Amino acid sequence: MGDPITIALRFALYIDLILLFGLALFGLYSLKGQERISGVVFNFGSILLWAAVIGTLLSVAAMLQMAKVMSGASSFFELHQHILQMIVTSTDVGLTWMVRIAALLLVAVAAIFSKRAPTLSLILASVLGAIALSTLAWTGHGAMDEGLLRYVHFTSDIAHLLGAGGWLGALVAFVLLLRSKRLDGERRLRLLSRTLTGFESAGALIVISLAITGIANYVLIVGPEISGVMRSTYGLLLALKIVLFIGMLILAAANRFHLSPLLDRSLQTGSYAPAINALRRSIILEFAVAIAIVSLVAWFGTLSPEMDMAAE
Repeated sequence: MGDPITIALRFALYIDLILLFGLALFGLYSLKGQERISGVVFNFGSILLWAAVIGTLLSVAAMLQMAKVMSGASSFFELHQHILQMIVTSTDVGLTWMVRIAALLLVAVAAIFSKRAPTLSLILASVLGAIALSTLAWTGHGAMDEGLLRYVHFTSDIAHLLGAGGWLGALVAFVLLLRSKRLDGERRLRLLSRTLTGFESAGALIVISLAITGIANYVLIVGPEISGVMRSTYGLLLALKIVLFIGMLILAAANRFHLSPLLDRSLQTGSYAPAINALRRSIILEFAVAIAIVSLVAWFGTLSPEMDMAAE
């Protein structure tokens, strides 16, 4: 089993950066004109600023934890400056860490303009959020590869991370819309209906991307081996992730083909409480499943399949 503190920090960092990127991206492709202004639909100024600040603090904590583990120190107080300096300036993970910190600081700056220049603010936050999220690929299994395979693996990891960001960001946006009191009831529900419909194409592309890159990552990490892997902790966690992913797709299909059309029909009749309650339960459950998947990724990303299989 991996170090619990490392796993917890990885999980928190995944969630923070995924939501930073995903919510900013959602604001760009789902909201229009005045809807993008912070405070009209979502308080983008606070969301982006806090996500950037928390992401920076978590990144610092993760770097300190990595240095502690790599140096064998029993506490953070035993860490020497030269160890941190060596990791930050002389390793790929350290260099990408600096890129992440810079991107997050710039997101905080972009958040300041969320009312005066909302579209520009969201564009900058989406691009910088994508950069920050992509740097997490260097903390995964791809960092163990060499040559061309290393960059193929990084590309697959980055695509997987960005796909997850697009998916979870949309789920959180839908939950916020269902709970929002910024808009009157019918206007809010019509916006929810429109964004749900608009997400259909993007959601399909994200699912395809997640499936392809998920398979690619498995092959790049383990190879064609299946039976041996399934007897290891890594394999069991991966199998659980696949089961949860299938469950998430079933919930998404229910939203797409049943609950979203039900909401559209209820808006025409004016009796939309049952549709809203059903949609709320489904989306919250889908989000909970997605969070469970991210927690598994944070865990088995610290495991070595080869060592795990050998131990078995």
